[in-house]
Amino acid sequence: MLDRLGIRSRVLLLALLPAALMALVLGTYFTWLQQSELRTQLLQRGKMIAEQLAPLAAPAMAHQSPAQLERIAAQALEQTDVRAVAFLSPDRKRLAHAGPSMLNQPPSGGTGTQLLQRTGNDATRYLMPVFGHHRDLATDAVPEEAERLLGWVEIELSHDGTLLRGYRNLFTSLLLILVGLSLTALLALRMSRTINEPIKHIKHAVNQLKDGHLEERLPAMGSHELDELAAGINRMAETLQNAHEELQHSIDQATEDVRQNLETIEIQNIELDMARKEALEASRIKSEFLANMSHEIRTPLNGILGFTHLLQKSELTPRQLDYLGTIEKSADNLLGIINEILDFSKIEAGKLVLDSIPFNLRDLIQDTLTILAPAAHAKQLELLSLVYRDTPLSLIGDPLRLKQILTNLVSNAIKFTREGTIVVRAMVEDEQDDHAQLRISVQDTGIGLSPQDVRTLFQAFSQADNSLSRQPGGTGLGLVISKRLIEQMGGEIGVDSTPGEGSQFWISINLPRAHDDAEEQPLQALIARRAAIVDGHDLARQALEHQLEDCGLAVSLFSSYEQLLQAVNAASQAGQPFDFAVLGANLGSLSPEQLGQCHQQLERLGCQCVVLCPTTEQPLYHPYLPNAYGQLLAKPTCSRKLRRLLVDLVQPRRILGEARIDSGERMPKVLCVDDNPANLMLVQTLLEDMGAAVLAVDSGFAALQAVQNEAFDLVLMDVQMPGMDGRACTEQIRQWESTQSGPVLPIVALTAHAMANEKRALLQSGMDDYLTKPISERQLAQVVMKWTGLTLGATSQERAAEQLPDSELKVLDPEEGLRLAANKPDLAADMLAMLLASLDADREAIHIARQDDDRTALIERVHRLNGASRYCGVPQLRAACQRSETLLKQDSPQALQALDELDRAIIRLAEQARLSA
Repeated sequence: MLDRLGIRSRVLLLALLPAALMALVLGTYFTWLQQSELRTQLLQRGKMIAEQLAPLAAPAMAHQSPAQLERIAAQALEQTDVRAVAFLSPDRKRLAHAGPSMLNQPPSGGTGTQLLQRTGNDATRYLMPVFGHHRDLATDAVPEEAERLLGWVEIELSHDGTLLRGYRNLFTSLLLILVGLSLTALLALRMSRTINEPIKHIKHAVNQLKDGHLEERLPAMGSHELDELAAGINRMAETLQNAHEELQHSIDQATEDVRQNLETIEIQNIELDMARKEALEASRIKSEFLANMSHEIRTPLNGILGFTHLLQKSELTPRQLDYLGTIEKSADNLLGIINEILDFSKIEAGKLVLDSIPFNLRDLIQDTLTILAPAAHAKQLELLSLVYRDTPLSLIGDPLRLKQILTNLVSNAIKFTREGTIVVRAMVEDEQDDHAQLRISVQDTGIGLSPQDVRTLFQAFSQADNSLSRQPGGTGLGLVISKRLIEQMGGEIGVDSTPGEGSQFWISINLPRAHDDAEEQPLQALIARRAAIVDGHDLARQALEHQLEDCGLAVSLFSSYEQLLQAVNAASQAGQPFDFAVLGANLGSLSPEQLGQCHQQLERLGCQCVVLCPTTEQPLYHPYLPNAYGQLLAKPTCSRKLRRLLVDLVQPRRILGEARIDSGERMPKVLCVDDNPANLMLVQTLLEDMGAAVLAVDSGFAALQAVQNEAFDLVLMDVQMPGMDGRACTEQIRQWESTQSGPVLPIVALTAHAMANEKRALLQSGMDDYLTKPISERQLAQVVMKWTGLTLGATSQERAAEQLPDSELKVLDPEEGLRLAANKPDLAADMLAMLLASLDADREAIHIARQDDDRTALIERVHRLNGASRYCGVPQLRAACQRSETLLKQDSPQALQALDELDRAIIRLAEQARLSA
């Protein structure tokens, strides 16, 4: 603030501030000292007056003369500052009083032989004892009564006079201070004027020099210091004038040089423009090269992966299967590296165009984790997703690129985590009517990152561990591609990490809400039903709780299987049974044998069981569940699959394969077009293995001819072919269709291209959809179902396995029972004994339900018997139960015949058991 003050203000401040402070300090000190002296004098005067009144009042008090005391009191009021006077008897009863009532309370304390006083704000009150010796001056003094208390003298002195004298002194002091400060200010102003005037002249001269008037000079200032300053400014002006003249000369010379170089600069501009055009052409050639390379690289990889998958289904030795697994894994890794390089090239070239389509956020996250679950479970990691309930699910964006980003983050977390948990969380940071700001994080318990690693993490071809001994591989492009993609979407990506504790990668993105896509609501079939959850992992248990509550279920949580069984048993006895029990299982917490026992106990209590286990442990649990395909799900649980499974348990649907066979529904007829023989054979083999009728052609001309000669349900069209490519062929087919009557033929592109706008270009050419190579059986089945409404059946091996006749099955197979009991003879005997003990009751309950035509009770009883037969070596009874339950759920007319066969199977088993005993 002092920097803003001028010289005059500073001089005034320098003169007045010390003087004012000194005057204030001294004035305050002397005023306080004077006030203290006045107060001391007042107190001493009051004491003296009290001491003087004591001898005067002593005779009157001795003779008990109130009138004389009243005269003495009235005369005492004439003393200065005396406000009131009173005489009291020895017991402090008033004998005489003069003046107003006293303001202060009577003084207290003392021994009664000395002067007492009490000082208040406005007055001081004194209390003086009067003894017999105070009568010594009187004529009738009695020596023997010298120490007798005759009474009290009480006076009160007002402080008003003292205060008034203090205020007068204070006013006089302030007046003297103001006069002194005024004289000091006048002197300071006089001195500042002698400094300001020369400075004004100097300022004017400097402004003239600034404006270019270099001939300006300063005269003498009348002061030695200011004269030296003026002389320095004059010398500076002369120097500036000389420099200006030299500069002007240099400018003239430089201008001449610039004029001579203009022609050279124009030539350089022409060369730069030509170089720019060459760079644009090189970029276009690079884009075309990437498109061709994408097709040329992915096409053979499609054949390698596809035929490796087919070969794995054939009869091979374990060593051959191991070799094929290595080939498939290497090809998948190579495909991932190629995809990253191509994506990075597209982003660098600015050719990446994002989609804007509706998608479901929860499905996107859970589908991503489903794909990556085997890699996590192979390392015994817990993989979870938590989508908070207030997070909007229906959004608009590019789900493919979001899934790519999420896949990269989760894959990295799996790579760098040896044990523990990987959690994907989705939450809303800010929400509006049409937009939502989302935060998606991937948290792991891995090795963590140092601050130096974090700084280089999002750089191209950079990895957290670049040493020769590093274990995780990769190109180092995944995170930089994710960063570029999320930035192109208008979001941001970051990481919070602590070495040795783990990392948390997060993305924050603002996406439009898809108002036309309704959120999933609880299903009516599941509302008010009860479900029990048991899982040893706290977060997994929490995620399951949210998923089941979103389905409309009332959920109870348990930390152990023993607690679950006790609670289900108690609820069943109380008449409020649990409908479902969701078991989070792994080999460390529940063995397959224990699962079989737990499932049987739950089934007997009327509680349907759903088992969730790691993908790597599913084959171990399959044999111990009666309906593994309808009761076993892989972790992490997909809400959509879990919801569908629960609904199927409550409202069983017809099995698609059997429904199609019963109704005589035909299989789809597909036309496959591809110029690559390997790819063509692969697609044809996959489709035929799933039961489709396939015609394979190797050119666009042949495809056009086939469409004109035969009727197809679907066309799978390769995009890049010699002669007539897929787009041209599609356009020809659409033109031919315009002249025909009938439905439009669905055409799905098979493409290995990775360039921008590929999907839009394909759709604009008349195609309905597209599949990116390499393709799998699941993708083919989904696209056939989507565009034809026809469902592909099981593979040839699965169909062959289902064709075994029941007549060849044994009634009682002890070896199978021993295998199902994990080679424990005691357990196998107990399981069979439990089944045989309940056979009569189950048969009687089935008869009663048939007579009452109670289909629900019948299905429930057959289902329970079916579940019990799964744990014992009774193949014939198990097959009869399975057939009866399936036909009952389908409401088939053949159900009654199946129930009769089930009854005969029960009788045969009972007889066989009696003979064996």
